Amino acid sequence: MARWLTRDDLGAAAGSATGLLLVSPDVSSVFPLSPEDRTAAVGLTGAALRESGVGEGDRVVVALAEPAGALWTAAAADVARAAARVGPRGRMRLHHALSTLRATTLVATPTGAMDLLSRLHLEFLLDPLDLGLRTIVLTGEIASKRTLGHLAGEFGATVTEVLASPFGGGALAWRAAEEDPLRPLADGVLGLAALDKDVPATADGPAELVVTPSAHSTLGDAVLRTGLVARTAGAGDIPAPAHTVGEHVLVRGVWLALPRIEKALSRIDGVSGWELAVSRQGTLDTAVLRVTFARRSLVGNPMWKGRIEQAVRALTPVSVAVEIAQEVSETPAPGTVNDLRGHHLGRDRALIT
Repeated sequence: MARWLTRDDLGAAAGSATGLLLVSPDVSSVFPLSPEDRTAAVGLTGAALRESGVGEGDRVVVALAEPAGALWTAAAADVARAAARVGPRGRMRLHHALSTLRATTLVATPTGAMDLLSRLHLEFLLDPLDLGLRTIVLTGEIASKRTLGHLAGEFGATVTEVLASPFGGGALAWRAAEEDPLRPLADGVLGLAALDKDVPATADGPAELVVTPSAHSTLGDAVLRTGLVARTAGAGDIPAPAHTVGEHVLVRGVWLALPRIEKALSRIDGVSGWELAVSRQGTLDTAVLRVTFARRSLVGNPMWKGRIEQAVRALTPVSVAVEIAQEVSETPAPGTVNDLRGHHLGRDRALIT
């Protein structure tokens, strides 16, 4: 009987996992790779690059966070003439790297690529065409509408989107245009499951993308819930995800663990509730944690706000601003998510329709 696992299940097994461990920034997910598993993951990622048009004459710059960055760079080195990893931070540094390395291909998150484009226009006063990029591969996030077409027009490049594993960062499927379904890179590696039951999806509507790593050395019989949700229409295809679900929220390519926020705030005296608001008003995601106190005396207390900021900063590399609600509530309430992007459907899979 297949094991159905979530990100939290993988994190709970961290102490017994062996091999190369691909670890999320908050260690909520630990994905083990044997040498054979790593070879397979690099091979699928290399296949995604080839499908995207990357070839032996290309020079690839990978602007992704770990654990995806190293894996994509290794795959690109097998496919292209040269490959370099520069990380996701710093648009001026990224522009310098693309120019200095004479890159023809950029691998980045959708918001990262859009932010680079915005800064080229508004801050650097440079023409994106001057970079000479021929291919842009987007991965790691849910792209806003028309992102692929907009980047293609601005950079004069072929733009594709790759669905990467939320656990290890390796490629699973790809598509050439926004209206296309996903094309899995191997048979049986990707599927759709019901949100409220551990069974394959059988009806139209929201369904969770699941990874079925049948050839994996230790997870071969597992079904891994990704937290990514697509809306199916009975055509038999696998649509690209447009939403997330569960106890982790995707912000700037990083999954924020809501239970860890809850646990950290529960240790701070006087906190009665909180709301995590996520928006994408410009090119990048913005996260704001709005905290409600049980006592009026804490509302304007800078030390209490500082404690909350320090606690949140210790949980994730993603910048999360802290705001204190002016109203007071003596009754404790569970934490909530207000995703103004429309991505996160809820913490409880059973309540999603």
